Amino acid sequence: MVLKLGCLISGRGSNLQALIDACAAPDFPAEIALVLSNKADAEGLERAKAAGIATSVVNHKEYADRDSFDAELDRRLRAAGVELVCLAGFMRLLTDGFVEGWRDRMINIHPSLLPALKGLKTHERALEAGARFTGCTVHYVRPEMDEGPIIAQAVVPVLDEDDAASLGARVLAEEHKLYPLAVRLIAEKRLSITGNRITVTGDKNLATPLISPQF
Repeated sequence: MVLKLGCLISGRGSNLQALIDACAAPDFPAEIALVLSNKADAEGLERAKAAGIATSVVNHKEYADRDSFDAELDRRLRAAGVELVCLAGFMRLLTDGFVEGWRDRMINIHPSLLPALKGLKTHERALEAGARFTGCTVHYVRPEMDEGPIIAQAVVPVLDEDDAASLGARVLAEEHKLYPLAVRLIAEKRLSITGNRITVTGDKNLATPLISPQF
């Protein structure tokens, strides 16, 4: 049995494309059942259609409040048989009720090494802070913004010549590797959650520590 994913997007869908590409491999243990956007012109919808994946649009402007909007999201995800919700550039805050309804069945990717640099403009803030490293994080979603048990992280060095665009491009390249990895770990039932900490079972590739600056 493969894990059925529901991907929520608002824009170009580059992380969605990474998941589409991963799911196309015959040995990948997940498939995308639905791509859902709050914007009808989201580029990611075209990516999904090109891959033969079902799409749906729920325009948040057509709903009186967040609760009714989230209720429709929930209805469509469940109707599609979704088992894991993947937020991939979905630019709407979700209600506590929606998040709790999908507790431990909804993940997000964030362009920093959480718990550092929550929120927006992470690359600009990493540069302003003089960070030597930044990166990206896949985590289970909790009601608080950018909170939840961390599944996987990728580390990216900050170079002396970096600006926000160049740093962001290198972080994004790692996001495209990290998100499919996290989905695989979930689909293979290799994660256990205790409080806010995740334990990974099975084989692990232990990376050597990174030290910066390097000479």
